[in-house]
Formats: sequence, structure tokens, C-alpha cells
Amino acid sequence: MALFNLAFARKHGGRMVLRIEDTDQLRSTPESEEAILQALSWMGMKWDEGPDCGGEFGPYRQSERTALYQAEAQRLLEQGNAYPCFCSSERLDQVRKEQMANKETPRYDGHCLSLTPEEIEERKNQNEPWVVRLKVPAEGECRFTDELRGEISIEWTQIDHQVIQKSDGFPTYHLANVVDDHLMEISHVIRGEEWISSTPKHVLLYEYLGWTPPSFAHLPLLRNPDKSKLSKRKNPTSINYYQDAGFLPEAMLNYLGMMGYTLPDQREIFSLDELCETFEIKRVSLGGPIFDVEKLKWLNGRYLREKLSPEEVLQKLIDWKGGPDFFRKIIPLALPRLETFSDFFPISQFLLNESPVYPLEELAGKQEPVEVARILKVAEWELEKASTWDRDSLSSIFQNLAEKEGKKLKELLAPFFVCMTGSKVSLPLFDGMALLGADLTRTRIRKALQLLSENGAGLSKKGLKALEKEYRQSYGNRID
Repeated sequence: MALFNLAFARKHGGRMVLRIEDTDQLRSTPESEEAILQALSWMGMKWDEGPDCGGEFGPYRQSERTALYQAEAQRLLEQGNAYPCFCSSERLDQVRKEQMANKETPRYDGHCLSLTPEEIEERKNQNEPWVVRLKVPAEGECRFTDELRGEISIEWTQIDHQVIQKSDGFPTYHLANVVDDHLMEISHVIRGEEWISSTPKHVLLYEYLGWTPPSFAHLPLLRNPDKSKLSKRKNPTSINYYQDAGFLPEAMLNYLGMMGYTLPDQREIFSLDELCETFEIKRVSLGGPIFDVEKLKWLNGRYLREKLSPEEVLQKLIDWKGGPDFFRKIIPLALPRLETFSDFFPISQFLLNESPVYPLEELAGKQEPVEVARILKVAEWELEKASTWDRDSLSSIFQNLAEKEGKKLKELLAPFFVCMTGSKVSLPLFDGMALLGADLTRTRIRKALQLLSENGAGLSKKGLKALEKEYRQSYGNRID
């Protein structure tokens, strides 16, 4: 999405804005912001305005613009285009369950829409928590034009009375983006097709606030080879993963440019500048483009052989993981296990592999395969929560896992040694995981789970659902 936004902006002499949408305070951290900036920079994409470079429409973090959203939410309340809602999460869950049981579209039932000003004031005085909901027409339909799909019509009965301001005073995505797009003078919004169903809410907000909406273009989502929606369960989706796995940023960018788009002359290898020079939004195909890692590897290989000299390949290899800085981190871990230099590479090669290969029986070891699948899944969920990624924080996570699971640490770690290194014995596990990085580590756990599943030893849908419930009771909510 960022690549096609950039290509569109460059083609038409426009400006690309990088805005950090961090109104979800539980999931937004300085580390996650830095990961976004680093990934896009590694790919060679440069924006014109953003939190790191400024611009005339800053600040570019939504958490720093809260007063702007609150002012517009108040205006909508005063105009009667929005209303306070005091419904508890328990009531909302019950309403959704009843609607689904009746095969109705789950949506807010307008319970608080009929509250009188006196009732609203009384409940506020009692310090009841409340949110602001958008008032949606009860009949008719919303029509808007999509740059790729033409006119789209969606009945208002399919649109929920969206929460636009949460009880903590922070806006939701819908209000914040509409306000920011207007104030930042955004002319075109190019985003994924999953936002089509939400566009009527945005169109309605523009109408209520008296603003002209931008042009919308909803691009097709990337798909796995089996045509399912691209997800980290089946393909690594983090740009950092591909950097750590040894792909060239130029090849990665080229491949993403091929996702749903072809240059007029049909060439397969092209630069960012060449993409921008020829980019036409209407040439984007609406068919779900297939993200095939094997095709990406093929393209990356062509870049290595056709675009780089041996000297350039050597330098990029050194910059990747072939330089002294990386080996300085490994030597202290390997030294206690070395008798000759030739011992070094077998015990450390897992740090240079995209993914080690090992038989199922080594992964399961002496434990039941389904129990191995269970602990791998719990560890994956716990590692998703990690805000720091170093030896000590990883050690703390697994110590906590062993305690809660009632296992000895050595027993619990056995399958992790195998799925991380391909061997039962290797460099110290936590140090190795720290060097691998979060994306390679979590991807290796997912591949181990996939191996178990392919051999009939994974978690069933029923078992996974039960495990999620058990996990919430023991570890708290997941971060996905």
C-alpha cells in the first residue's frame, strides 16, 4: 500500500504523507513506530512529510493531535450527528450474540439513541463511562466512487453506529483519519479493499462536518498461494523478516510492485523510479495478487546475478551478516564449544539460515506432539507481547512459561532448541534468539507448528479455541 501510494504521488507531482496512527495506546509503542520507519527506509521508500522529517501539517502522530479530534467529536454531538453511548461491553456482546443467532448483521441496536438530554446529563454526573457514536441513517444507501471499482452502493442498514471517540477521550481510526485527511489536505486515499465497507462511515463524517471527501481507491489484498488472505500464519509478513533472511531491498520492492500491477512494456525487473514514471492507478488489477516466497527468491536471485558484480555481492553480504560486528556477537557464545575453527560454522549456521530443516521426531522428542504444539503456540502468543528483544527479556518470558506450565525449564525448552537451530544442542538458546531477532524467531515457531499440523499432530480448531480460553485465564489477553 505504501509503495503504490508513493508511486501515485511521484507520478502526479504530489506529496506522500507518513502519519503514525497510534490512537490504540495498548498496541502503539515507540518501538513499533521505529519498526515502520526502519522497514520503509530499508526498502528505499522516502516520504515528504512525517514524524521524522516534519511538514507544514504536523504533528504527524495522532496521539499528539487528540484535541483536534475531540473538538470535532463535540461539534458532531452539538449538531446531533453523534450521540453518547453508555452501553456496557457485556450488553454489547449479548446484543451481537442475539443478532448472529437471528442471522442478522451484527451492529449496534441504537439503545442509547433515544436518551433525553436530562438522562445523558444525569448519567454523566454519575461518572458512567461513555463513548461517542456516529448517527447513521436508518434507511437509504450510501453511494461513492472508487477510482478502481467505479460507483459503489452500500445500504445504511449494513453500517454500524460506529464509535468515533472512546471513553478515554481518544478517537477511533474513523474519526481521526477523516479529520487528519481534511486538515492535511489529502487528495487521494489509497488503501486496502477491507476498508470498502467502512467508507460509508467516512463519507458520512465528511458530510456532517461540511468537508469535501478525497478520492478513494481500494487495492486488492495480497494472497497466499492457496488464495487465502496473506497472514503471518502462512507467510512471513514483516518486512524486517525479509531483511534478516537475506533478501535485497531492491528485489523486495520490485516484487511488491508486481503485486497486482504490470508496467506498460510488461517487464519483470524495474526500479522504484521506473515504477513511479509509468504508474497508473487504473492499471492495478482487482484480482487478488499471490505473494509467493519462491517467486520472490527467484527474483532476488536474478538481482544478485544480473544487477550486482561479485564485489558488490561481497559487500552486501558483509553488510548483512558477514561483517565483524555480527561475528563478534557469536564468538563468545561459540567459544566454549569450539575445538577447531571448523566447529564454528555447524553450531552457528542457524543464525544465517532462513529456516533450519529437521525431522518431526526431533521436534517432538520425548513429549507428546500435541503437547509440543500447545507450548509452541502459547510461546508464540507470549513472544508477540515482548516489548524488548534481548537475552534477559527472553529468559524471563520462558522462565514464566515454565512456571505457569509446571514444567522444568530444560524440558520446556527442548522443542525450541530444535525449531530455532535444527538441532537438540547448539549455542545458548536465548542468546541465539536475540541474535535471530523477533521476526525470524516467531516465524520459526510458526513453521514448527505447521510441521506438526501437516503430520496430524497439530492443534485442531476446537483445541486451539480451548487453548485460547485457557491462555486468557493464565496469561491475559493476546496481542495479534
